[in-house]
Amino acid sequence: MSPTSAEPDLGDAVRLAAKRSGRGLSRWLAEAAAAKLRSEALANFLAAWESEHGALTPQELATAAAELQLGPTAAREPSR
Repeated sequence: MSPTSAEPDLGDAVRLAAKRSGRGLSRWLAEAAAAKLRSEALANFLAAWESEHGALTPQELATAAAELQLGPTAAREPSR
């Protein structure tokens, strides 16, 4: 990694994760980028939904987590 990297060991960790997954580095990075984009799209959707309908309640979050088999929900920051 270059000296300007925020995390000096990030390159090594990414290469190791790609190797462990059995994917090439480029494919692993592309999949990671796609996951990040999906996450940001979901966050934007939820922020827009909450601005129109109000914040999701703890019960709604717990129900969604259970239906998605995510386990207990963690506390989260309120939407802006």
